[in-house]
Amino acid sequence: MAARLLASRPLAHGQMQVIGLAAPPGSGKSTLAACMVARARQQGLRAATLSLDDVYLPRRQRQQLAARVHPLQATRGPPGSHDLALALSVITTLRNGQACALPRFDKLADERLPATQWPQAGAGLQLLVLEGWMLGVGPQDPAALAMPVNALEREHDADGRWRQWCNQRLAQDYPALWQQIDWLCALQPPDWDCVLGWRIEQEQRLAASQGRSGMDAAAVARFLQHLERVGRHALATLPAIAALCLQLDAQRRVVEG
Repeated sequence: MAARLLASRPLAHGQMQVIGLAAPPGSGKSTLAACMVARARQQGLRAATLSLDDVYLPRRQRQQLAARVHPLQATRGPPGSHDLALALSVITTLRNGQACALPRFDKLADERLPATQWPQAGAGLQLLVLEGWMLGVGPQDPAALAMPVNALEREHDADGRWRQWCNQRLAQDYPALWQQIDWLCALQPPDWDCVLGWRIEQEQRLAASQGRSGMDAAAVARFLQHLERVGRHALATLPAIAALCLQLDAQRRVVEG
């Protein structure tokens, strides 16, 4: 799939190209992005990857948002929980041909890694693979916000204030980052319901690889409720936005596209 995506993208002429890879949590997009970078390097390109997850706001700033905006905003993931200025600064620096440190986020610790631990992208980068679960997604129609999509919204956002604020962020704050994407590919699962199993598997693999404990299945299920509204909206809208849309089966295999 990495080879196919690299072959499908339009060729860049002279400046760094940003390939966007949009896919739900646990779908394997980080692994695919790493494979794309490895394949690009085999082809002689200077390439690197950056995840939207890597620019989550530090926990302290999310807690400040929770106090100022809504308690649900303490959880990473929803619109408004990203440091968009940092993401844009990184991409601008790389587009200018300069070396740049790439932010990284520790999901098990729920905290951004210190800048001293960020990997370096060298000068003259030719390809940046930017991946994220809500990459390229626009706001919903305000009327669609009226009804809660899950228990979390019913019980903790009964008046809709949180989801309205998140929707405003999608409308006002994220387009500047989406405009940096030169070519967007979307991976589509069979439905949102299968994402829970994928994300539980991802959490288990991450914890096992690092020898630390992560979220249990119940915690993952609650975490995903923070993302469900925008996740379902992404599945409905990205096929019309992305340059390439690949349909996945329940085992994350491409079945069409």
